[in-house]
Amino acid sequence: MSKRYLVTGGCGFIGSHLVESLVRDGADVTILDDLSTGRRENLVDGAEFIHGDIRDQATLLKSAKSCDGIFHLAAIASVPRCTQQWQASHGVNLSASIGIFEVAADLGLPVVYASSSAVYGDAERTPIDEDAPKRPISAYGADKYAMELHAFAGAGTRGLRSFGLRFFNIYGPRQDPHSPYSGVIAVFMQNAFEGRPIVVHGNGEQVRDFVFVTDAVRALRGAMDRLQSNHAPTAEVSNVCTGQATSVRTLADTVARLLRPDLEISASAPRAGDIMTSVGDPARLHRLLGFEPRTLLSEGLSAMMPVSAKPRDEVATA
Repeated sequence: MSKRYLVTGGCGFIGSHLVESLVRDGADVTILDDLSTGRRENLVDGAEFIHGDIRDQATLLKSAKSCDGIFHLAAIASVPRCTQQWQASHGVNLSASIGIFEVAADLGLPVVYASSSAVYGDAERTPIDEDAPKRPISAYGADKYAMELHAFAGAGTRGLRSFGLRFFNIYGPRQDPHSPYSGVIAVFMQNAFEGRPIVVHGNGEQVRDFVFVTDAVRALRGAMDRLQSNHAPTAEVSNVCTGQATSVRTLADTVARLLRPDLEISASAPRAGDIMTSVGDPARLHRLLGFEPRTLLSEGLSAMMPVSAKPRDEVATA
């Protein structure tokens, strides 16, 4: 008998790739998405779609009742936007997540949820392992860390089974390059295709750990398999990363060299809440799930080229 899963944010960037993978392998999937950042064109054939708000507890309960597990990916996943919309983003990123944990605990369902490397802030050492100090420097990172703490509390008080994945910089097809909050790779590639300068915030020495979206999906599914193999209350967390460091300036140079070698690369003021160094240690996820990233950055950039090459009027915006 096939499994059924609820995927919040299933029309978003990572969520739609997850739904695609689940449906392809025969699972029944219900998507709960308010389309505030997700896109209807990302809706995967064969999945049930509920246009709703994750802050609505009745909608959550109805959506999850017949499911075998919950993947919670819905969020305002942007450091600048969370800085600008502090209280509103808190309601989505933390308060609604607690509601999802409560529904999952009441129904006895496992939850795999998206945390973030933003919980670490500017780490004192790299690569960053899961025991590194948690010193978020943004509202987004603070809410993600608080979500993890509530998951731990829920395991002890409500029998919750959860696995939080601290995603580093996920990239790939379906990132919207025209959103002011989009990932740096999508923005750089679109600018290069359109012949516009690549703008680097700050000095370009910010270092990131880039993970291709299909590898992130494999981590999500592996975490769910682990939770479903053991029904004891638990609150696990792990990095999803490669351990490979790439500076933003090197990324800009690579994109320009790949697509338009004569492209101008310019600098602008640093953004509030941006972390300087974010490179993870992938050892724990390998130990727990046998997980290893499969996609090299060069391969991932090549996979994005057909999408990023679309003219502006052919690429839907959020």
